[in-house]
Amino acid sequence: MNPRFRSVFIRVMRRWVLIFLGFEVLAFSLLGTNFFSLDTLQNILVSSTIVLLLAVGETFVIITGGIDLSVGFMVGFTGVVCAKIMVTLQAAGTTQAMAIAAGIAAALLVGLLPGFINGFLVAHLKVPPFIATFGMYGIAYGCAEIICNNVPIHDLPSAVGPIGHGFLFFWLPGKMFRVFVEPTGLSSVDFQHLITIIPNLSALALVFVLVFGFILAKTRFGRHTYAIGGNIDAAERAGIDVKRHLVKVYMISSFFASLAGVCYVLRYITGRAPAGSAQVLDAVVAVVIGGASLYGGKGSVSGTFVGAMVLTTLVLGLANLALPTYYAYIAVGCILIFAVLIDQFSPELVHKED
Repeated sequence: MNPRFRSVFIRVMRRWVLIFLGFEVLAFSLLGTNFFSLDTLQNILVSSTIVLLLAVGETFVIITGGIDLSVGFMVGFTGVVCAKIMVTLQAAGTTQAMAIAAGIAAALLVGLLPGFINGFLVAHLKVPPFIATFGMYGIAYGCAEIICNNVPIHDLPSAVGPIGHGFLFFWLPGKMFRVFVEPTGLSSVDFQHLITIIPNLSALALVFVLVFGFILAKTRFGRHTYAIGGNIDAAERAGIDVKRHLVKVYMISSFFASLAGVCYVLRYITGRAPAGSAQVLDAVVAVVIGGASLYGGKGSVSGTFVGAMVLTTLVLGLANLALPTYYAYIAVGCILIFAVLIDQFSPELVHKED
């Protein structure tokens, strides 16, 4: 192969996901209706929030060579805990702010326990990750159903909706620019021209994505994570406390699932036991097509972010074209197989740096 052509080919293959995302945006913009717009971009960000959060936590686990199947029902479990505490405290007469803050804090704290158990089973008792996390998958779902008594939790504090559906910035060209607080008393004409920028949930998710992306890419914790996935025996010989590290990794995955559960409550103003169960596969797919290897040792949060955007753009783009949902399943399946084939047959081509 001509060296120059080979160099170009390698660069393209290493960035095929970004190229595919660009192709999606271009195709749906040309074929769809008002797809290329600020509203669509923000809709993509909001719609991808839960999958993105699950996928970022899953990235850490997959890099170590494991997998976490419990994250789907962890969304439901922590969401139910969050909603139940909000409703209970509100009924007890506490302020809405206190009820919401307590519900969120409790969900995030309680959500760490399943991750600790998963990590302990995998690291200390040598239970295969698939079995350990699949068992937790069922436990989380059962506990969620017990807490909500098999009925979705409603009647949350009224402030939950504005938080979950709010934006960071509100701009009325030539008249006003506000942060956090939506302007009131606008005329119907002004309201139609009001531009909302950056959904609250997207901003919340992106903060954690950036922080943990930095941790994985630039810190010793991240280097140890890659080392364990690359060769666990060599990592132990290098002095890494592999067991403790794996417990932390599974707790990170559980934390992100809990955060996704909180976002679900804020967005849908309810707590449901099955919430997030349908996103488990999407989360794993986002990680894999983002460049991670199911064999461990490879992956990045930035790649996972792009993978989540690819999936969400695909689903919303097909919906914009009024095509049935099953076309999205077919497309996602094809993309996943393509990504795995690349990793299987030419990992050195795609993953090595120039």
